Amino acid sequence: MKLIKMKSLAYAAGLVVAISGCAQAVDADVSLESDEQKASYGIGYGFAQNLKAQTQGLDLSVEAIVLGIQDAMNESEMALTDEEIQTAIASLQEKQMEAQQAAAAEQSAAAREEGEAFLAENAEKDNVMTTESGLQYEILEEGDSDASPTAESTVRVHYHGTLINGTVFDSSVERGEPVEFPLNGVIAGWTEGVQLMNVGDKYRFFIPADLAYGDRQASPLIPAGSTLIFEVELLDII
Repeated sequence: MKLIKMKSLAYAAGLVVAISGCAQAVDADVSLESDEQKASYGIGYGFAQNLKAQTQGLDLSVEAIVLGIQDAMNESEMALTDEEIQTAIASLQEKQMEAQQAAAAEQSAAAREEGEAFLAENAEKDNVMTTESGLQYEILEEGDSDASPTAESTVRVHYHGTLINGTVFDSSVERGEPVEFPLNGVIAGWTEGVQLMNVGDKYRFFIPADLAYGDRQASPLIPAGSTLIFEVELLDII
């Protein structure tokens, strides 16, 4: 959700004033025959779409919006003072932020609950091992090398990342290009897990939210509180 901003409303009001030097009351039977009428309708519709996007999640009064537009276009005296308007907008911003935070917390809690249930069941599998931190891993392939990275190492890997429902959120495998990065610059589950590997190994990691991105939404494809699954092939230590 985007917070409503005073400058956005000021711009919108200015746009409306620039449209015409006068205004008529809203009429359901207004004619849309001439180019001027059609253009006016299109401008009004576009204005409303933009306003709706800017004020998403807020319970606004359409009647009051229309009254404000009419007063501005008729150059009538404002029904409210600037201070009253700014105070009301600040109050709406606060309510919107609180609602957004509450929704995010609820979504994160639900994702965590699903992840914990998944990990509890997954831990019962014979081929899955769990570390003291709660990281789970499965050895898919073992290479011939004894070389193992440290937390300070830079590694070259191929990886395929999914949510517990199978949604792919990132994959160097699908891109066909391995990546290099320092192990101390990634999520804790990666830092710990890749150190368990030798060059040539391929592991599957099941990473709890607290070892991933926690209650932060890392991307549109990774909801807050998500448990992550990565298949990782350690290609080299740089």
